[in-house]
Amino acid sequence: MQIQEVTVLNETGIHARPASMFVKTAGKFKSDIFVIKADDKEINAKSIVGVMAGGITQGTTVKIKAEGEDEAKAVAELVQLINDRFDE
Repeated sequence: MQIQEVTVLNETGIHARPASMFVKTAGKFKSDIFVIKADDKEINAKSIVGVMAGGITQGTTVKIKAEGEDEAKAVAELVQLINDRFDE
């Protein structure tokens, strides 16, 4: 299992376009991937509805957790996507 904490920096948080990018990236991996919010609620990173409903705004710190054969690469790519502010 890989877990890494990251803060959402882009101005609009994870709204429709970033959520779509996030879910598409997560979907490339075989691992089970989750976004863990401060209240320990786990959101399936491959669910567009779950990610958009998560209410993840600018300044929110979340954990990206992955379990599976490509877990390290999955966490690294998703954290990088967030750190790159979803190219906004």
